[in-house]
Amino acid sequence: MTLHVSGERLLTADGAPVRLRGVGLGGWMNMENFITGYPANESAMREAVTGVLGEERAELFFDRLLTAFFGPGDAALLAELGMNCVRIPVNYHHLESDSRPFEIIEHGFRHLDRVIDLLGEHGVYSVIDLHALPGSQNQHWHSDNPTHLAAFWQHRHFQDRVVNLWETIADRYKDHPWVAGYNPVNEPGDPSGKVIGPFYDRLVKAVRAADPGHVLFLDGNTYSTDFSVFREVYENTVFVCHDYALAGFAHGGPYPGTTRGEWCDREQLERAFDRRTTFQRQTGTPLWVGEFGPVYTGDPVVDEQRYQILRDQLEIYDAHGAGWSLWTYKDVGLQGLVCASGPYGERFGAFMDKKRRLGADRWGSTMEESADELAPLHRLVEREFAGWRPYPWGARYTTDDLIRHILLAQALLPEYAALFGGLDDDGLRALADSFALEACARREPLLDLLRTNLRGTS
Repeated sequence: MTLHVSGERLLTADGAPVRLRGVGLGGWMNMENFITGYPANESAMREAVTGVLGEERAELFFDRLLTAFFGPGDAALLAELGMNCVRIPVNYHHLESDSRPFEIIEHGFRHLDRVIDLLGEHGVYSVIDLHALPGSQNQHWHSDNPTHLAAFWQHRHFQDRVVNLWETIADRYKDHPWVAGYNPVNEPGDPSGKVIGPFYDRLVKAVRAADPGHVLFLDGNTYSTDFSVFREVYENTVFVCHDYALAGFAHGGPYPGTTRGEWCDREQLERAFDRRTTFQRQTGTPLWVGEFGPVYTGDPVVDEQRYQILRDQLEIYDAHGAGWSLWTYKDVGLQGLVCASGPYGERFGAFMDKKRRLGADRWGSTMEESADELAPLHRLVEREFAGWRPYPWGARYTTDDLIRHILLAQALLPEYAALFGGLDDDGLRALADSFALEACARREPLLDLLRTNLRGTS
């Protein structure tokens, strides 16, 4: 069943066309703050929790969470919806330690192997996505970055480690028929734009030497928006765009309607998609949207507008024959098809409310939380540094990143970790098991929307 690129399409070995459509498994082997409710970045959170529980009991909790988060029922649900692909984000920390670089952690593959095989049993492909790289390949929490600097592009050492890691991954899965391919760098953010092109040339050559058969899924620079960095069109490669709708963000306005001064409707969505896929269409390569999806609010009126955004995007993708991977499958309520509740929600609910009130998570923030306190700082930056345009998104976003999403988020870590105190082993297991499918609430309108689309198109 191994796939390969033929012009604008993906084909099986016997020549049957395949359009990969499914979800991202965010928050699993690459944990994210808004997905599972913690503050700051994953490594800092794990360190804080380990400080409270000790190494052995922290490992008990995190391993149980990985087991509960995705199991046979989850694979069956996705297949029942009509999905045929799951993009699996992975943090390099599972497979290599900063204290022992270049040494592969064999047991770190155990859950990845398990889920790839589970999905394959249901006829669902996996795309392995390295979401967090040594040194951090972009400026934000989802690359497990505790700062706002992407050191990966500054140090050859980090790049060497990633090449070594991908040689290992490619060799491991080179004969696996249900691995669709490899997404080696999620949302790169090379500020200079000068390092990423040569690095991709080197990485592609190394992966092809280990596994000449599987498809490569390559993100453009600046969070998969800039494809000018590619100096050639590599064979058997999909160039991946990300297509988040402006009106679908937490700060999005009505749909149709105006968000931050821009009118947003179906025509605007299609223009954005056309712009983001210009490189793919010019090069005659497959269209695949690696991430997209609106944020839900709990307000039925607003959420119905968010569902309409999703319907419109899916119809646009259908019209262009584009594959897609919706972000994200499971979380604590912001975007998931299913959402954890139970003991985890009971214990951390008030904390997550505080996090929302402070706007401590970048994803899900309206950028208006704590406005009275932060407005003077924003005015100061605008007045004194009017020409400052920091990469990637400018002064307002960078100021919020530094204050809300790094300073305040890191200050919240001890409070989050302390909530693990006093729990026995059974209590830790109950927290982790809150993410098991049978304990989750299902976002039925979203499931119905996806089921209708997937069963009605091919």
